[in-house]
Order: sequence, then C-alpha cells, then structure tokens
Amino acid sequence: MLPLGFGISDSPQDALVRFEIGDNEPTVTWVYALVAPFYTITDGISSQNLIRAWRGDVGSGISSLPILVDEHTLGTFAELWGEPSSGSVKVVPAAELADLASGQSNTWAIIPFEDIEPHWKVLELDERSPLRKDFDPSEYALTISFSLEGDPELVEELLLLSESEENGLVFTNWEASKMTTLVMTGVTAMVRCTANTMERKGLTYPAEDIGPWLREADLTHISNEIPFLQGCPFPNCTQADLRFCSDPSYIALLEDVGTDIVELTGDHFADYGPDAMRHTLQLYRDQNWIYYGGGENRDDARKAQILEHNGNKIAFIGCNAKGGGYATASDITPGAIECDYEWMHGEIARLREAEYLVIATFQHIEYYSYAPQPVQIEDYGGMADAGAVIVSGSQAHQPQGFEIRDDSFIHYGLGNLFFDQFNQPVCPNLGCNDAFIDRHVFYDGRHIGTELLTITFVDFAKPRPMTDEERAQLLTKVFEASVR
Repeated sequence: MLPLGFGISDSPQDALVRFEIGDNEPTVTWVYALVAPFYTITDGISSQNLIRAWRGDVGSGISSLPILVDEHTLGTFAELWGEPSSGSVKVVPAAELADLASGQSNTWAIIPFEDIEPHWKVLELDERSPLRKDFDPSEYALTISFSLEGDPELVEELLLLSESEENGLVFTNWEASKMTTLVMTGVTAMVRCTANTMERKGLTYPAEDIGPWLREADLTHISNEIPFLQGCPFPNCTQADLRFCSDPSYIALLEDVGTDIVELTGDHFADYGPDAMRHTLQLYRDQNWIYYGGGENRDDARKAQILEHNGNKIAFIGCNAKGGGYATASDITPGAIECDYEWMHGEIARLREAEYLVIATFQHIEYYSYAPQPVQIEDYGGMADAGAVIVSGSQAHQPQGFEIRDDSFIHYGLGNLFFDQFNQPVCPNLGCNDAFIDRHVFYDGRHIGTELLTITFVDFAKPRPMTDEERAQLLTKVFEASVR
C-alpha cells in the first residue's frame, strides 16, 4: 500500500521514486525464506550451494530443480546473483505457490517471509532460519536491503506520509516484536525408573541435553500426568501397579526447563485422590503457571486458558478422550476433564471468532504405531474443522504422524518427554526411544510454521538431540505414516 497521492509506475524509467537494491538511507529491509513442502527430510543447505543451484549447478545439494519464485522475487535475486540458468528457476504466480507446497514433495521455493505458512518447511541457510528467536537479518543470505532513490523532495514527502498514514510504506517484513515461539512436548511422568534416576543423578538430570530447546522458547508446554504427593513412596523401577505419584521436590525439573503451561488431561492425575490433585494445582499456581485440561472442578478444568504474547492471542484447550475414571473432574471434584466434543467445537469456534489462535490437545488412546488410527483422525480432525490452528496428541508413548488440514497443523502424537520406556518391548522396534518436541512459530496473529525437534533416549530418564542420521530415519518413518 502507498500513501494517498502515490501510485505504482508500469515503467522504472518513468518512476520519480524507486526502490533499488542497496543500503543507502532510507532503507527497506526485506527477508525471504528458502522453503520446501513440510514433508521434506532435508533441513537446510549453505547459501553458497543455493547460489550454485540458481546458476544451474546440479551438484549444489538441492534435491530438485527448478527453484520456484514469483516474478518480483526473480527480479530481486537476478539482480543480486545474475540471471538464473535455463531450467534452474521457474516463475510461478505468488497465489499458486502455497498450493504447490501440499501437492509436490520435491518442490523448493524462495518466498517472502510474510508468505510462510504451515504447509512449508523453512530450510536453514548456513544454519540460520528466520523462524528462530535469535535470528539476525543482517547475517542472513536472503535478507535484501532496498534504498529509496529518486527526487529528494518526493522521497521526503513519501517518508513523512508513511509515518502519519495507515497505508504508508512498510520498512521491514520481519520484526522480532511480532513473533512468539511455543514448544509443545509429549508425556511427562516423573515416576518409576525416571524418578529413580533423578534421585541418583540429580533432579534436573533428564533435561541436561535438551533443556536449552525448552528454555529458549517464549512459551513452554509440559503435559505432566502425575500428581505431586507429600510422602510419595521412593521410586522403584520394578513398580508393578500403575498408580503413580511424584515427590513435590521433582517440580525442580519443570522449573529448570522453563515451564509456562501445564496440560492436565493425563490418565494418572487422579491416582492419589482429590487432596493430591488440589495440592498439585496449588504448586502450579505458586509458580504462576497456566494449567488447562484439568482443574479444581468441571468448570475450572474445561475452560480454555488464554494469553497474549507479542500481539499474538493464543488459547489452550484440552480433554481426556477415555473418560471414566481417567477424567474425574465434576461439579465438586478435581481431575482431568472428559472430552465433550460438541461443547469443545463450539468453544473453539467462539475463540477463533475472537481472533485467538486455538491449540487443542488430547489425552487420547495410546496406539503403538507411527500411523494415526481412524478414531484419532476423526476426533483430531473435528477440532481442526472447528478452527483449532494446532491439534496435538499428548498421550502417545511413541511418535505418530502428522496432517496439515487446510490451515490446521495436526500432530497425532509426540512421544515421551520424561518417561521410562527406554528399550521397552511394549513399543514395536523400540519406537518409544524416540520422540518429537514441536516448536510452533506465531507471527503477527498467525501460526506460520512448525519446526520439528527430534530426540532419542540414552537411558530411562534423559533424552538427547538426535544425530542427523537418526533424525532422517525417524522423519522418513513418521512422514510415510502421516495423513497426506
């Protein structure tokens, strides 16, 4: 948009004011991103190899040419890198680029930052990404500076009008003050061998390798299934029954990872009765942590929790799909809340109408498979169709697949975060050894994308980041099992 009195010329030669690549004042800074469809294994390349691919070098590391761009992007980078080699770049109307993200598994593109959406995976360039909190546009190969050149009086007038009018010039498309990052995690249950290891090696031992990922986010979600209980028995790796509690001192691990939001939809929240649940809720309130999906009673447990960060309005809502003794919240008793789909769909729609980005989470049935099952697809899909931008399964002990339904991102199961199923035969092919942490990125009131952080367990308590080879193997298995 331009201020009143200014228009766009069809010819650069006829324009009295022009944007030209350069960093003379006044400067407009525009960030672009190298993207591929979400179900892409490759995480990134070097900027040097990207330029080589632009110039037609088939050995550049890009898995598929041509690179897709719109007409304006082509003009910008042709001026920087030279005209692309024949067949290395293809011009596609900007409106059609997003459709290609879900339709072609090998399509790579360069797009403006503002066009990023969940169907795209943003690829690193030189290990940098505009989705990161520590992103510095000045150090990124796809940041372009434009100078405003031309008649000095008109340039000055345009700048003054831009400061005073709503339709003035925008001087950048990437601002840290408009971004929010949220990490979401799977099962936490500080019991049995996990807790026993914590007692022996330190309460924060499980987070030694992955703690930075959790603490770095603006918002950190933990699904803690277990109540805290004064006098909880000392943890035993061979505990046979499935009635669990955690010593209150174990909250130190949740503090250490920077917890902000606690999900209470888990099966075991009621294991030690109402008093333990109320004590646990008070511990969370003492930490000023948000909790949802469970609470003091039905009204407390079912209500969505809302917050605002950097202008992004976010709401959390969740439920236990098994019900019965797993979901004990009633008019007078605490516990997890049983799923009432009709009510939840209406509440999600109401929150979306109020411009909240709704995150709906489940404690659903545990399936030891990478592929989501039909009942999951139906229940998760209902939340997405109601307007949830993210639907996430907190119940899975092994990672499950994904679905991107219209503008909704669905992850059917993340796997364990802190739980003792290391090398357990109950998980086919030791699937419980691996898991995801999902880093969701919101910008200027939209969910624009998700980065998948992959972890694997080294013992009964501690996960670590995967190696590149381990990560590629997991992504391949889970992507093949996803709903596409």
